[in-house]
Amino acid sequence: MATIAGLSGNQFLPSSKDYSERQYQYATSTHAIDHDMHPGLIVQPHNKDDIKKVIAYAKTHGKAIAIRTGGHQYSGASSTGPNNVQLDLRSTFRSPGDLVYVEEVTHSFVRASVSHSIGELSDYLSKHQVFVPLGQCSHVYLGGHAQTGGYGQLGRNFGLFGDYIRTLEIIDHNGEEKEITRTSDPELFYAWLGGSPGNFGVLTHVLLEVNRDSDYVGSLGLRVVHLYDTAKLRKLGLDEQMKEEHPETVAHEGNPVWPRRIVVYAQYIPFSPSDKPDMNFFEQLETGSFLQSEVEKMPMSQLSSLWMFRDMREFELPYVKRMYATKSRTLVKDGWVDWVVSRVDEIVEPSLNGQWLTAQFQCFGGKNSMFTRNANNGTSYSWRDSTMLMTMDNFHKPEKKAEAEAWEAKNDAEAIGPQGIFSKEDRRLVWGSYGSFDLDSVWETYYEDRPKYERLMRARKRADPNGTFTPNSFCVKRAE
Repeated sequence: MATIAGLSGNQFLPSSKDYSERQYQYATSTHAIDHDMHPGLIVQPHNKDDIKKVIAYAKTHGKAIAIRTGGHQYSGASSTGPNNVQLDLRSTFRSPGDLVYVEEVTHSFVRASVSHSIGELSDYLSKHQVFVPLGQCSHVYLGGHAQTGGYGQLGRNFGLFGDYIRTLEIIDHNGEEKEITRTSDPELFYAWLGGSPGNFGVLTHVLLEVNRDSDYVGSLGLRVVHLYDTAKLRKLGLDEQMKEEHPETVAHEGNPVWPRRIVVYAQYIPFSPSDKPDMNFFEQLETGSFLQSEVEKMPMSQLSSLWMFRDMREFELPYVKRMYATKSRTLVKDGWVDWVVSRVDEIVEPSLNGQWLTAQFQCFGGKNSMFTRNANNGTSYSWRDSTMLMTMDNFHKPEKKAEAEAWEAKNDAEAIGPQGIFSKEDRRLVWGSYGSFDLDSVWETYYEDRPKYERLMRARKRADPNGTFTPNSFCVKRAE
């Protein structure tokens, strides 16, 4: 493949000096070979005109375009193979006009480009004393975050990041700039927000309706670190009293500052002047801790930024990842607590076993959960009736791959299925994909029913009639 004439941005062929550095993204440590993450050309467009020229080139030459912003998708879906092009938008839209706050009498808005990370957006929102729910990994960028939902600590209180998107600014398969809203084009708005990320066109900006700190005065937050042991894991995070804490168990080899640990995040947010916090809840989480902050009263825009994970990735190692969701309301009764503690302990308790675990457990359910109540807001994010999400990510030395896969396979067999201790059905999310890279062959694990999937298929056909935005097999199939 040759470079594209007339572009003002950078281009990198496999023979280019800096190609390997530009090719690298989160999943290359694990899926570079089996998911063919070796673009024939990487383009860093300087502006929208460059993007339009890449689209025209792809259509003329029968190439497909993979679109990358942060590049954090677990399976490497924002990359592609040697016959195709990758658009890297990380530096394309970074002028002052690409991140703008607008305040009206009763509502506040932010127009943000996909070339900003959620960490940058969080810091910007805090300066203006506003907030939206965001994910935890600060280096995730807005392009993927918007299209896959934006799951984070405020999920029960406020729903998903994508629930606050009012307008999508895109460049379509004909190279035309368009604005999509729920009113102007409900089908494409629905499809873009949750359907098949990166496969409907090039997203450049979103308009967000943001929450004001002044509407939630009295919010509280706590971050507690406990040294790891199974009794604490069982008592602190995984019992029927779990409400808004979010434990993360991580094992570090040879690091005396951060030993194996359990981290608990908790917050209280008043939704009316009569709401009062239960301080006993926070005290239970603090008991016997290794390191803790005080229960702090601070504005939501500052509090939400404290939950950010500021490192680029957890470990510089290959991984075997799992993201499970369930709608169960009987996890304690079913014995899930003891089961998950034993599964975590198998990896975390031994030392020098060549495997490191990051596990997260977060509640999303409840009759007042905005994650669930926002389900019919015109987006297509899946499994909105889920009560809990669980990630179990095994980072391993290369020679320990078989052991890591065997550990995750046992989790699959025991946790998921008709007799599963966690979920009776296989529920997956597109940002945390695993298993088959052919999404169409396992569509029922990512979407609730066939009518929904076929609706997305029709949108794919309309938005991508020539396959310009079909760079790999992890996408909704286009309707015939």
